[in-house]
Amino acid sequence: MNYEEFYKKSIENPVQFWAEQADAIDWYQKPTTILSQDANDYPLWYQDGLLNCCYLAVDKHIQDGYGDQIAYIYDSPVTQTIKKYTYSEVKSEVAKLAGGLLSLGLKKGETAIIYMPMIPQAAFAMLACARIGVTHSVVFGGFAPHELAIRIDDCKPRVILTASSGIEIDRLIAYKPLVDEAIAQATHKPKKVVVLNRKLGARIPFKKYDVDYDALVYGSEETPCVPVESTHPLYVLYTSGTTGKPKGILRDTGGYATALKFSMQKIYGVNEGEVFWAASDVGWVVGHSFIVYGPLINRNTSVIFEGKPIRTPDASTFWRIIEEHKVCAMFTAPTAIRAIKKEDPNGEFIKQYDLSSLRTQFLAGERCDVATLEWYRAHIPIPAIDHWWQTESGWPMIANMMGVEYLPIKPGSTGKAVCGYDIQIVGENGLELEPNEEGYLVIKLPLPPGTLLDIWKDHPSFQSSYLNRFPGYYFSGDGGYKDADGYIYVTGRVDDVINVAGHRLSTAEMEEIVASHHSVAECAVIGINDELKGQIPLALVVTKLGEEIEHFQLQYEIVQLVREQIGAVAALRDVIVVQRLPKTRSGKILRKLLRSIVDGENFQVPSTIDDEAIIAEIQEELAKTKIGSYK
Repeated sequence: MNYEEFYKKSIENPVQFWAEQADAIDWYQKPTTILSQDANDYPLWYQDGLLNCCYLAVDKHIQDGYGDQIAYIYDSPVTQTIKKYTYSEVKSEVAKLAGGLLSLGLKKGETAIIYMPMIPQAAFAMLACARIGVTHSVVFGGFAPHELAIRIDDCKPRVILTASSGIEIDRLIAYKPLVDEAIAQATHKPKKVVVLNRKLGARIPFKKYDVDYDALVYGSEETPCVPVESTHPLYVLYTSGTTGKPKGILRDTGGYATALKFSMQKIYGVNEGEVFWAASDVGWVVGHSFIVYGPLINRNTSVIFEGKPIRTPDASTFWRIIEEHKVCAMFTAPTAIRAIKKEDPNGEFIKQYDLSSLRTQFLAGERCDVATLEWYRAHIPIPAIDHWWQTESGWPMIANMMGVEYLPIKPGSTGKAVCGYDIQIVGENGLELEPNEEGYLVIKLPLPPGTLLDIWKDHPSFQSSYLNRFPGYYFSGDGGYKDADGYIYVTGRVDDVINVAGHRLSTAEMEEIVASHHSVAECAVIGINDELKGQIPLALVVTKLGEEIEHFQLQYEIVQLVREQIGAVAALRDVIVVQRLPKTRSGKILRKLLRSIVDGENFQVPSTIDDEAIIAEIQEELAKTKIGSYK
């Protein structure tokens, strides 16, 4: 199949194109209206269709004779557990849990929050909600009570599903006290809290609203799938790394299911029956799309991984899982590869495993620097595909569509526009720019199926965040450029461009250069306030394990690299070395937080594990070197 022809068809005749893709999934009532508009003139897909995501992910395959195929492989090095669930076993677990949720008073149109670690029951909870038409909102396991309380007040769940604990490498984190404190802080009070006791020793304080997960499932009858409208909200997912009120991204059912089936086959190039692994978290959009729903809708085996790329037990974990479970395609964040690269710079662990099942490695979550991409390709000679998408899109927007036509990879580029996404690079005036001119990355409406419907109960924020700046387009918030061949280069959030003495400079470009230094494992370059030049760049770097280099020497070499490749105008002169960088749970470096720390502004400590310790270390290093407000 030719990519250019396939893509052109999706843009020139989207109604016909997406009508054909909708035929790939089973509908209770097949849609006759493919594209319409809501009351705010925003595009809707398959408005009169009826379906159920849990049916597509589970029941359909059993009816087709694949009940004995493995649906989920739970691989937990932190508990030394590997457990496999067939599609029939998943159906039994999910259908009974769904029956239990109905007995607690949950019904179609209501909401439930899922606050769990990376365990099979998190996926079962999501599928059980989908089975009965309950809109679920998964919150990162381990988020602090304040953050959970904000989400409780925003989506107003009748029920919260949680577990007794999560494990952060070798540390037990009791979830139940966090849930209780969040409920105490929240104005809205859920009726019930369903608690899975993992029996790992965590404290489980009992409250009157508590229900035991195992008892609920054991005492319930299997309940059938409830047909829902295509536009029925499948889930609300709050954007990570935010301050103040988070944005609840609202996802539909029919468009999303169609897009996921399309993604698994046309973007990831995965055939039915194969093993696919997204090394992510169910609390992130990747977990929703490509751990829980996408692989199962495509009748794949999906890996649920409870661990880290390193220290569980070491940097060989990824390779062990690929060999043991015969993974054919994998998805992870560049930060995971950088962590492995830091621990095993020469790839010695990789040589110990048979990775012949692996055809493709996909990377996303943040920009993949060229050095990391080249390191991976040097040690594992398969296509390493950097691709780009957002929580808002729900599935990839820019990629090398491996199930359509494999195109040459250009390091630094995330590939070409995916079918359905009319991606343009525009200037301040909204007019499209010439090739290689950097501007704002926007997508012409209508967005394809599966993308965000709205912001949960806050349409004005939806309009102002995404639609008002460039009328007729979705504004991604990112900058970038296209080359003459149509390859797209995403340069990062537009607020990551700094103004040094009147010169607009990309911190992403500087990061590429800093990351190319042989001693650097990962880095962040931010713009900080400067009385003379307005802003100047600061580089924070994490060095590779075992690297012995004086700080002064490292700083000198990095500054020279930037001078040679950008020029003295970049004005980079300060480099600090830290052990870790603060990140969201999805692996994105919290650059806005770093700028606030350095500039001495008020900031909110994110509610992710160990962030307070990381921030304290950065503040200590800033004080030593007298940078920014620490002078």
